[in-house]
Amino acid sequence: MTASPTPAPAPAPHFKRVLLKLSGEALSGERDFGIDQERIESLADEIAGVHATGVELAIVVGGGNIIRGMDRAAAGMDRSTADYAGMLGSVLNALTVQDALERRDAQTRVLSAITVAEVAEPYIRRRAVRHLEKGRIVIFAAGTGNPFFTTDTAAALRALEIGASAILMAKNEVEGVYDGDPRLDKTAKFLPSLTHLEAIERGLKVMDTTALSLCMDNKLPIHVFGLADGNIRRIISGERVGTIISTPGGQA
Repeated sequence: MTASPTPAPAPAPHFKRVLLKLSGEALSGERDFGIDQERIESLADEIAGVHATGVELAIVVGGGNIIRGMDRAAAGMDRSTADYAGMLGSVLNALTVQDALERRDAQTRVLSAITVAEVAEPYIRRRAVRHLEKGRIVIFAAGTGNPFFTTDTAAALRALEIGASAILMAKNEVEGVYDGDPRLDKTAKFLPSLTHLEAIERGLKVMDTTALSLCMDNKLPIHVFGLADGNIRRIISGERVGTIISTPGGQA
């Protein structure tokens, strides 16, 4: 009887510690709003597999699939109230992602910037770092805990606080950064690389300006890529996928 070949070992991670930014829209999949459980399960498979390679992984989740503070404010709702509602939406998403990951035997901790003691730990930077060092996936919920800040800014802030090597920004329905909106402009060109300053000056819809400025000032690279099966694993292993936004002198 011929022995089956031994599977090739997974490549060693290119990064020691990264922060993955998942928008609320990424969790809604093909739905207009809410949570697409099939998408969550697929994401959890890949994230758990990536984490098993030894990379220290933190996640920031948005809440736009449940409520968008800026949209509600534009419709007449008080902006602070709308933003707090959005933070609560991100807590719901964080718990959903946590559940899917733990069903795959990945140890996780949800750390929330607003107090929801029954379901999540309060955000404390040193506690977050310790969880990462112990091999747990840390899920940051509720943005920065303050209105008028997006979860993009929360991703930049948390990545810097925990000493992440890069931000991995998963996008829904696009492969990276373009010089226009490819969903509206068929002539929009894909940009494989650019600097933080170029993204700000050209008004590219990658992250909000506050988040981009934080990353630029601290030379923190951002990998922007399409949310397709295998892309997270490919980036973690060092492969070029999507767009890299960086500032000379920082990490690639």
